[in-house]
Amino acid sequence: MPKGSLELTNARKEEIISACAKLYETMNFKDITIKEIGNATSFTRTSIYNYFETKEEIFLALLQREYEMWVESLNGLTEKKTDMKKDEAISLFAHSLGERKVLLKLLSMNHYDMEENSRLENLISFKEAYGASLEAVGNYFSKFCPDMNGGQIKDFVYSFFPFMFGVYPYTFVTEKQEKAMKAVGIKYEKYSVYEIIYNCVKKLLGGKENE
Repeated sequence: MPKGSLELTNARKEEIISACAKLYETMNFKDITIKEIGNATSFTRTSIYNYFETKEEIFLALLQREYEMWVESLNGLTEKKTDMKKDEAISLFAHSLGERKVLLKLLSMNHYDMEENSRLENLISFKEAYGASLEAVGNYFSKFCPDMNGGQIKDFVYSFFPFMFGVYPYTFVTEKQEKAMKAVGIKYEKYSVYEIIYNCVKKLLGGKENE
């Protein structure tokens, strides 16, 4: 780790992560290199290795940041809202993920490679953010679905999180993918992130209209 203040170190890390996020808007994971990321920062490419050893560590840090932002949003809703009907709670929950396109895109990637090629201390930091998201979702629905017991909330959480890994591929389809589906006779129904999350959560919670 380079010499300097903790504030400078964190600022440099954030700049690297943000540069990666910007590239990820138009490029694929496999095409983004540390050189590309370095070119998008205000300091030399070789300096990146003072903060991240691999490209996978940078992407893991980006995924961690996305989880942290989602947790902040969910916890804010849990604290500010005093009472909501189940349907409104599901709707706001779906909107919270509709705002996290990068999170959903990263979740559709191969986590094994990302985590395996990161140092243990970085993986621990990421798992903290992931664990906080499990807790935030559990707390949110425990508060706004008081008819559900702890076991039911736990079952929901561990059913919903694996589902999130497939949301991005179903909601963001390329022209090439559409052509391929059309060629084999698959009728592609386009859904927004909000719609697919809302419908899934509604079914998992056994929601009824006007609850």
